[in-house]
Amino acid sequence: MTLDDLPASRTEPDGSAVVRLLSYNVRSLRDDTGALARVVRACAPDVVCVQEAPRFFRWRKHASRLARATGLVYVTGGATATGPMILSSLRATVERSEDVLLPRTPGLHRRGLATAVLRFGRAARLAVVCCHLSLAEEERYAQAGLVLDRLADMGADAGSLAGVVAGDLNDEPDGRAFRRLAGTLRDGWATAPWGGELTWSASAPRKRIDAVLATGAVEVLGCGVPAGLAGVGAADLRAATDHLPVLAALRVPADPGGTGGRTG
Repeated sequence: MTLDDLPASRTEPDGSAVVRLLSYNVRSLRDDTGALARVVRACAPDVVCVQEAPRFFRWRKHASRLARATGLVYVTGGATATGPMILSSLRATVERSEDVLLPRTPGLHRRGLATAVLRFGRAARLAVVCCHLSLAEEERYAQAGLVLDRLADMGADAGSLAGVVAGDLNDEPDGRAFRRLAGTLRDGWATAPWGGELTWSASAPRKRIDAVLATGAVEVLGCGVPAGLAGVGAADLRAATDHLPVLAALRVPADPGGTGGRTG
């Protein structure tokens, strides 16, 4: 199974759009950034939801370098979201974006969300929430609920606006937080498995803790760890970071209210 088996990005005559979304924990760019850039570029994503983006000294400079190296542009997040970050191709129009800090649990690392509403073509609009949930089980479960609340606040709960959550959940599919998200959203891998399943660790995959989950308005065309990437070998995937990426092809419907969104 290769990347050619996953639908390519395109805009349909009815205004809907096929969007490739990549979720990737990059471990603060502490590994082989050349290999990382090769992996991302080979996936040809429209949107990249990054976890563990640089968030300390000169973090904006490092984020800009990653965007340039991958042929993408910075949308939002990074230090301002305590790690989650969204990049996109020039195909996407940014209608709005916001970084959200989640409540802090004393003694634990504070978590946040990078969020944006992106438009593809004139009418296909997608609410994106990028997250990296807690290592602590109780906090992680609570954060899953806050992720769903945020998606609803963006208008992607019951209306026509399509929505997607992507990130490092630090939980497996049978875990409480993962099940809380999958109880409302559709787990991409479970819906349309493509490529590989296990995401951690990159050197010896044994767990699926990274995921892309979508609202009912989104058609999941394929989702999983990409395989058969041109110019990318198994060594690159192991060297890039300690997680494997998750790539999804999503059909985003035309939103009747999305024919003239503002940019910013």
